[in-house]
Amino acid sequence: MSTPIALDIPHSLGKQGVRDRLDARIGKVADAVPGGALVSRSWDGDTLNFSIKAMGQTVASTITVYDAHVHAVVDLPMFLLPFAGMVKGAIEQGAPKLLK
Repeated sequence: MSTPIALDIPHSLGKQGVRDRLDARIGKVADAVPGGALVSRSWDGDTLNFSIKAMGQTVASTITVYDAHVHAVVDLPMFLLPFAGMVKGAIEQGAPKLLK
């Protein structure tokens, strides 16, 4: 069982600009997590599905690209729920930098 964290991040890059940046920089997401490693990534239309392994847990995530924003969903395993606020804050701070 997991608990999703969902948020929208505005951008002005257009869909292809965001896709290009995500392809080039998705590994930095795992680098931002202590002991994190990118396990998988794949595109399904305009949605990037990826997983990061951290603290012995796999965290599945999606980023759906829209014209003026991206919608990110991070499914935190129960073990990591105490860190939900920290994870959401890190995404809110780091995501705009990832898209620049």
